[in-house]
Amino acid sequence: MTAPRNDPSAAPRTFAVDGWSPRSWRSRPTLQQPEWPDRASLESSCRDLARLPPLVTSFEIEALRSQLAEAAAGQRFILQGGDCAETFDACESGSIAARLKVLLQMSLVLVQGGRRRVTRIGRFAGQYAKPRSADLETRDGVSLPAYRGDIVNGPGFDAASRAPDPRRLVRAHERAALTLNFVRSLVDGGFADLHHPEYWDLDFVRHSPLAADYQQLVDQIGDGLRFMETLVGVNVAQVHRVDFFTSHEGLVLDYEEAQTRQVPHRPGWWDLSTHFPWIGVRTASPEGGHVEFFRGIENPVGMKVGPETDPDALVRAVARLDPFGTPGRVVLITRYGAHAVARHLPAAIEAVRSSGRPVVWMCDPMHGNTETVVPQSGAGKGVPVKTRKFAHVLAEVEQAFEIHRAAGTWLGGVHVELTGENVTECTGGARGLSDEMLAQAYLSPVDPRLNYEQALELAMLMARRMRK
Repeated sequence: MTAPRNDPSAAPRTFAVDGWSPRSWRSRPTLQQPEWPDRASLESSCRDLARLPPLVTSFEIEALRSQLAEAAAGQRFILQGGDCAETFDACESGSIAARLKVLLQMSLVLVQGGRRRVTRIGRFAGQYAKPRSADLETRDGVSLPAYRGDIVNGPGFDAASRAPDPRRLVRAHERAALTLNFVRSLVDGGFADLHHPEYWDLDFVRHSPLAADYQQLVDQIGDGLRFMETLVGVNVAQVHRVDFFTSHEGLVLDYEEAQTRQVPHRPGWWDLSTHFPWIGVRTASPEGGHVEFFRGIENPVGMKVGPETDPDALVRAVARLDPFGTPGRVVLITRYGAHAVARHLPAAIEAVRSSGRPVVWMCDPMHGNTETVVPQSGAGKGVPVKTRKFAHVLAEVEQAFEIHRAAGTWLGGVHVELTGENVTECTGGARGLSDEMLAQAYLSPVDPRLNYEQALELAMLMARRMRK
């Protein structure tokens, strides 16, 4: 094992060493891959993908890696959020704008509360694949391939919809390009007038016992930005362009490989399907195909860490992804659940710290807190539904802050599934959504998301915690 070097200037020119190639993952056991029925169609689709323009640039990826290095040192906070799984049909302006708006507003709240710069990473423009616990789904005695996200097959329970279709890989690229183009246009255009938070929809604040604190925070943001406008004589949006990055779980490796290429005047290989891919807990084996693929690209790489993650295996995976100890290279996204984070996080922190590698620690307070409830009244009476309690989401974040503080490490960010729409998928929050209210507007095809109010409330509570 190569000893870590914490000096960025000592980092290697490229991570593609030791015989790595964009295809070397194929020699490793690789989980969660579709069973493509038509290999000729798959090869044709991958050739088309390899010819299409990239979605992001190497310059943007380098900028993100630099900002992640600052987060590893406690100088920056990372806000990563978006849909649990994007769908092709949801690639429309209203939905995209709503998600972008809530992320930008959350980031401004965190800047004010945490007194640190915030990096915004959208969980969209490519989040079309989902891991599944079983290859087949059975209903009424009929078994079909599991729905693996729109990049692979369709959600309808019929043979035609569930057949993996390689042409969906190309369609995913097209939808991601449309999404990213619209996001960039909104960001460049000063979207949502964020320097005037008094225009925000804060009706939910009236329902919270912290209403006075929330209003004071919003007033401080508005006053501070208007002071800057007066001081420099121009609109704050014109002073500094908002950086915004994309991310998705790098699950379907045929797609990732096809978009991985070398670029002029820069060494190494770049996955240009996204700025920031991450590896899920189901595919994080140090000897598996996903770690093999992502160890060779120049992008920063995230990895989910759950209760089932062995600390020794975690250290081996980090060593493979970052053999040179490069700041900003690896982000560990813990997802333990509110009732398990205190039991597992300290051991993971100590194991990685002992390895000497400068990782960014983030908290995913969503996935470990998923539960199934059966409402006893209301429109959804008697129908099992997945949900998450806002109190559990908040509790995991609060505990993560405290555990890192006690360990002498930094919680560098949060990873949240959210939407800018007024859905009823997670219970609790200032309005006190109950199990009986879940059926009112449950729109997610996979996992429950925080709605606009719950997401902004979470940011305000985190900002309040960070101020202390």
